Amino acid sequence: MSEAYVKRLFAILLDAVTDKDPQVQEQVCGALCALGESQPVEALRACEEHLRLHEKLAHPYRTMILRVMETVVCSHVGELDEDVARASILLASSEMTRVKELVCDWQQAASNVLVAVGKRFISSVMEEMLSKFQPGVLPHHFVVQTLANLSVSNVFGMVPFLTSILNTMVPMLSAAKPDSMRVAFCCALQRFSESTLEYLADLDQAPDPTVRKDAFATDIFSAYDILFHHWLQSREAKLRLAVVEALGPMSHLLPSEKLEEQLPKLLPGLLGLYKKHAETVHVSKSLGQILEAAASVGSRTLDVQLDSLLAALHAQVCVPVESSSPLVVSNQKEVLRCFTVLACCSPDRLLAFLLPRLDTSNERTRVGTLQVVRHVINSAAAQMEVKQPFILSSMKLPLLDTNSKVKRAVVQVISAMAHHGYLEQPGGEAMIEYIVQQCALPPEAEPQKLGADSEAPAADSVRAISVSTLYLISTTVDRMGDVLWPYLLEFLVPVRFTGALTPLCRSLVHLAQKRQEAGAHALLIQYNGNATLPSPYAMTTRLLAVSSSPYLGDGRGAASLRLLSVLRRDIHPVLGQRWATAIPLLLEHLDGYTEETLSRKEWEEKLLTFLRDTLAVVSDNTWICQLSLEMCKQLPNYNGTPLEKNFLYKCIGTTLGAASSKEVVRKHLQELLETARYQEESEREGLACCFGICASSHLDDTLAQLEDFVKSDVFRKSAGIFNIFKDRSENEVEKVKSTLILCYGHVAARAPRELLLARVESDIFRNMSQCFSTKVLGIKVETKDPALRLCLARSVCMASQAICSSSRGSSFQLLRKPELVAQMMEFIKAEPPDSLRTHIRKKAMLACTYLVSLEPALEGQAQADLIHSCLHGVMAVLPEPEGVDGHQEPLYLDTVQALKDLLTSLLQRNMTPQGLQVMVEHLSPWIKSPRGHERVRALGLSACLLQYFLKHLHISALVPFHNLGLLLGLFSPRCADLRPATRQEAVSCVYSLLYLQLGYEGFSRDYRDDAVEQLLALRDGLGHPEPSILFHTCHSVAQIIGKRLPPDQLISLLLTLFEGLGDPDKNCSRAATVIINCLLKERANVLLEKVPEIVSVLRSKLQETRGEHVLQAAQHSVYVLAARHHAAVVSSLLGSPLPFDSHTCTLWRALAVEPGLATQVLGLLLEKMSRDVPFKESRAFLLSSAPDRVATLPPLAATCALYEVASAPASGPAVLELYPQLFAALLLRVSCTVGVQLPRNLQAKERKSASSGLASRSLEPCSSAVEALQAVLLRGGNDDVVQHVELEGGWQLLRTSAGHEEGVTRLASVYEIQRVSSTAFLAELLSSNMVNDLMLLESLLDNLLARQKDTCARVRRLVLRGLANIASGSPDKVRAHGPQLLTAMIGGLDDGDDPHSLVALEAMVGLARLLDLVEAWDLRAVLLHVAIRIRPFFDSEKMEFRSASIRLFGHLNKACQGDCEDVFLEQVVGGLAPLLLHLQDPQPPVAAACRFALRMCGPNLECEELAAIFQKHLQEGRGLHFGEFLNTTCKHLMHHFPDLLGRLLSTSLFYFKSSWEDIRAAAPMLTGFLVLHVEAERRPQVDLEQLLAALQLLLKDPAPAVRVKAAETLGRLVKFA
Repeated sequence: MSEAYVKRLFAILLDAVTDKDPQVQEQVCGALCALGESQPVEALRACEEHLRLHEKLAHPYRTMILRVMETVVCSHVGELDEDVARASILLASSEMTRVKELVCDWQQAASNVLVAVGKRFISSVMEEMLSKFQPGVLPHHFVVQTLANLSVSNVFGMVPFLTSILNTMVPMLSAAKPDSMRVAFCCALQRFSESTLEYLADLDQAPDPTVRKDAFATDIFSAYDILFHHWLQSREAKLRLAVVEALGPMSHLLPSEKLEEQLPKLLPGLLGLYKKHAETVHVSKSLGQILEAAASVGSRTLDVQLDSLLAALHAQVCVPVESSSPLVVSNQKEVLRCFTVLACCSPDRLLAFLLPRLDTSNERTRVGTLQVVRHVINSAAAQMEVKQPFILSSMKLPLLDTNSKVKRAVVQVISAMAHHGYLEQPGGEAMIEYIVQQCALPPEAEPQKLGADSEAPAADSVRAISVSTLYLISTTVDRMGDVLWPYLLEFLVPVRFTGALTPLCRSLVHLAQKRQEAGAHALLIQYNGNATLPSPYAMTTRLLAVSSSPYLGDGRGAASLRLLSVLRRDIHPVLGQRWATAIPLLLEHLDGYTEETLSRKEWEEKLLTFLRDTLAVVSDNTWICQLSLEMCKQLPNYNGTPLEKNFLYKCIGTTLGAASSKEVVRKHLQELLETARYQEESEREGLACCFGICASSHLDDTLAQLEDFVKSDVFRKSAGIFNIFKDRSENEVEKVKSTLILCYGHVAARAPRELLLARVESDIFRNMSQCFSTKVLGIKVETKDPALRLCLARSVCMASQAICSSSRGSSFQLLRKPELVAQMMEFIKAEPPDSLRTHIRKKAMLACTYLVSLEPALEGQAQADLIHSCLHGVMAVLPEPEGVDGHQEPLYLDTVQALKDLLTSLLQRNMTPQGLQVMVEHLSPWIKSPRGHERVRALGLSACLLQYFLKHLHISALVPFHNLGLLLGLFSPRCADLRPATRQEAVSCVYSLLYLQLGYEGFSRDYRDDAVEQLLALRDGLGHPEPSILFHTCHSVAQIIGKRLPPDQLISLLLTLFEGLGDPDKNCSRAATVIINCLLKERANVLLEKVPEIVSVLRSKLQETRGEHVLQAAQHSVYVLAARHHAAVVSSLLGSPLPFDSHTCTLWRALAVEPGLATQVLGLLLEKMSRDVPFKESRAFLLSSAPDRVATLPPLAATCALYEVASAPASGPAVLELYPQLFAALLLRVSCTVGVQLPRNLQAKERKSASSGLASRSLEPCSSAVEALQAVLLRGGNDDVVQHVELEGGWQLLRTSAGHEEGVTRLASVYEIQRVSSTAFLAELLSSNMVNDLMLLESLLDNLLARQKDTCARVRRLVLRGLANIASGSPDKVRAHGPQLLTAMIGGLDDGDDPHSLVALEAMVGLARLLDLVEAWDLRAVLLHVAIRIRPFFDSEKMEFRSASIRLFGHLNKACQGDCEDVFLEQVVGGLAPLLLHLQDPQPPVAAACRFALRMCGPNLECEELAAIFQKHLQEGRGLHFGEFLNTTCKHLMHHFPDLLGRLLSTSLFYFKSSWEDIRAAAPMLTGFLVLHVEAERRPQVDLEQLLAALQLLLKDPAPAVRVKAAETLGRLVKFA
């Protein structure tokens, strides 16, 4: 590209900067920058010239151009020569100072250009700037700002100029009146001072090492004088802040004596600004710099100002820090920096000021003071070291503060103290205790003291920071080891530190491990008379108890166990090896679970096993007794944590069980009974578990102690040896009784089985009964307390279960069994029948389950009462709402399981079909219940009982399972119950019943029947809610039943299922229908004699039930039965009384469902209609002149039936098949019945139905025949005939004797078939393969080809469609007729004068269908002609034409892949650009057609890369990144087909004028990518003049998106630059 074209390109883009759209502006600037990257000098010159020539260009556009210049200069400042730099400097200077008023964006952009150039050409920039910075003349605002920015961006280049700049600037300061100008001067002085200090700091690297601070002192002081004494007094806040920011760095350049002289005025002046400004960070920063400068010269003035400084700074640090306000946070950092300076200068006075303020009650004051104390402890450690005792003693009051913010600050101070040795001093222990107290705060509810102006931190922040602090000082501060160990052990046992156990244990484990590493075999704890340390028994009890809830408190279980492991030798010397093995296993178990998945019962059992092993290893009775004493001592500590107290009770029982001293055991048991808190349920449970565990080793002592307690005065409410019970209320006594009963239950459950049977009735059940019942005036009175009832049920259950598990349990005679069973039944009956709130029902049934299996056996009536009570106690309970995850309440599930176990236990005593029948009879009302939850439960119980019966079935002789049909009829319809669970349980019942039948037939128990096994898979699919799937499954179930059902059971099953049709659950009714129909279909061969009975039952069911589902069921049943016995069904239905009622009509229409059956039925009806005479003659009166014709009933019934069958839409094929016979027979029937009357009995019925308005159609013989004829014509597809005859009154004429002949004549006349209709019919006929079978193809082709020249365009279009349909109907015949078909299609392309003829569209669609099937030679002859003819349609305004032509072009390419002639290749190449651009077509079908066409073009281009790209990116349904795809495509096009550049560009330029915005935007993209990838030697092919002109025009397009792409393409022309 020549220089002239480069200039023009820049000119075009610069002109486009004024575009109104921001996106276009951004793209234009981007293009300019891209060109600038290639031609930086030309870019700068172009921008300079454009701005110079367009003086009136608005400043926003000038600003954009200046920003482009800045970008170019920043990237290429090293490539610029002096002339270009000078020109840019002069332009930027001119732009910056063109107007005196401030236009910030514009002038800032110009200033930035100067700063960018100044990074290299500092001298030239300074020369220009100094020319506008003359003594005595106030400079432009941005001249000063530019100098300031230059001093920062080029320190070494700028500082040597600062002396002369300051000499000129300082005299100007007094003349500067506008505040904005003064702000600029302040900013400059600040930057000058900062750059000077930076220069002096790096003097060894500076170009002029002779520069000294003294050279600036005079000017800086003069400037300081004006800034401080004059400008700082301004009312403008912005100016005051600018002065403050400047004074900080300037103070370091002031002479020391001048600084000392000014400090008495400077410091108060700055402090006063705190009251004037909300944003104080600038004041604090400047103050810190001034204090550092004063400290560096050893100023004495600071002592005088110290009090006011401390007061002001303290007030700043007490401002609450908002996390969302970075300015406040930054201000606090700067204030603390000031305190650091003061702490190094005057530590005593600082502490004297700070520490008294810790005693204040004001939250902000105390928090702020603590922050300063922490900061100076860290930042001035050397100065604070001797003050440690003083600082520690001042922390007493803050330690008592309950405010969360104060606590947080105190913890941070203590953390700092730990790192600097404070906690090793006296008083350090109080700090450690404070940290532990904060660790013990509950995470969710820390106490907070909120004031009106106080914002509390997050609830867990204090605890979180305390936990991390404790761990950090334990692990990272080596000097804290001797301070924390063993002191932290003192916090393990006290309850108030429970929340801190996890961090305590972690720190102690770390400390102990470090001490072990120092002395491997020494004991870790040296008591040495230290009574405050916890004993080994206390630590073992505490850590073991809290481990029972391992996930509380951030996982204190694992932490406690780890600490026990570390302390194992200190707990007892012999435990080392055992605990080293056992504790890691416990920790491993915890790691495998989460809080949600861990079984607490299993975990507690593991801990108790660990305790038992420990006691066995120690084997020291004294140690064990001491441990049990400590456990009892710690029991009250867990009153607030019932689960842990419950576990501790179990630990006590385990420990007492290991003790050998009976006196100690009985003493502790007595104390436990006396001190237990009986009102707490968990404590009652824990105490009972303790007694049970203890009884496993000390049964006699445990029972004796309980006996003594039962005999005590507590039950008589009188004074006795247990004075503790004197004032107990009635309720409290009940709780004591509950506990004692529960104790007996646990004792029985855990007692040695060989000792239990001798004591169970005399000691255990007797005392349970005594505790439960009391006597008033000799009458036994039972309690109503539900807790007491539950305890008795549980204890009876435990005791009876223990008896059953005994080796002699099966023969043991429990004399109290009837009494106990009756008691449990009373409990069940007393529970509310509709709700389930307690465990009493469940436990009572479980107790009965175990009692039933014991001797003696229950009587028959008692057993029936028990079953009835239990079923009513569970089945009627209203369902609870399911939980969030869809699960039911555990109590409900457990109760149902208890009922299952009880019924199974009862069934076990009578394992016969009669026993099973008894159970099902009890369940039958619930199975048929209208309430869904009751059905679910009943089916579940039935399935359970059947499975149990099947599992334990023993057949000694082959006997029939006589009630199989009844049971299957009961269960099988439930396979479609509304509830999924009921459906699945019903299938399980059917499954078990069929295997029971196989068992009774003699098959072995392990035999598996393939058909029956399919039920399991069907059951799993019944959870699906889709009705069609449900009933399909029911059909499959019925098929399996049909295969395995004995013949003698079929009728009983069917009759039971027929009764099920009236089931209130419509789903079950439909399921019964499905099963009936399937059985009828599968086993119909044995039902011929039962057909009349079955049809009669169906009709009666229809009359009884009005449901639509029953109607459909009956229809289908009749259809299925007729499929096997159609003659019997037709005869049965014809026997129905006339006129047919609606139900009979429904059954007739059901016979038309299947064409084959309908044909048979119509044939039978024709036969019956034609066999008998149509009427008989009789005289109504003896004197009548002529006899009356009275219709005979069989032909009349057959005619009515024929009408019903033909009126069903499904009868169409059958009517067509018998159309001639039907038409002729019915026309004759019409003729024969003209004037024929109904029999008298039917006339009466007809009059009655007519008067009541119920008759939908006439029974009159001729009318019924006409209606039947109409129905046959309609069903035969002659709707137009029926309508035509109706319009002419022909049907009415047919009914009368006078007009009958005329009616027949009008029927014979039919509308002529129009050409369009016939052509459409023939065209559609060709899409079917039937034309081959009938050998009609040739005649149809000839017929259609003859209509090619039809005057009607619709006909011509349908002809082409029919010819194309051969591709679908007879693809193998296309080759033979290829030339004819292609000629016809090409003729269609040239049809008429309309360029958008629908005939042409049909021709393109048809050609696309045929191309793949014609001979290659035939296609080759027309290929070029078709390609040329369809090309204009690519850009048609109509979407259908674009889509069809482009898709046809793709098919042309597909048809000649691999064998493409050069002339056609030219068409392919010529179509590339349109296809690529139409990928962006606004219509998706066109874009999809382009994808297909390009994929087909790929192979013909003989470029594998392009073909692969098209295949990869243009697949249907895949998203397309158009820019990326186009870029890659153009890259390969230019690499493989460089000669195409000119053609592609000219085509692309054509689309610059497209009417579619998307394509206009795509066209410059294509152009840009082609130009981007063209090789250097091919560039002359590009007509830059034309291209630039086109793009320039496109930049004025009304669509912003088009202008954006045009600008983007102009930027890509950089390659030609």
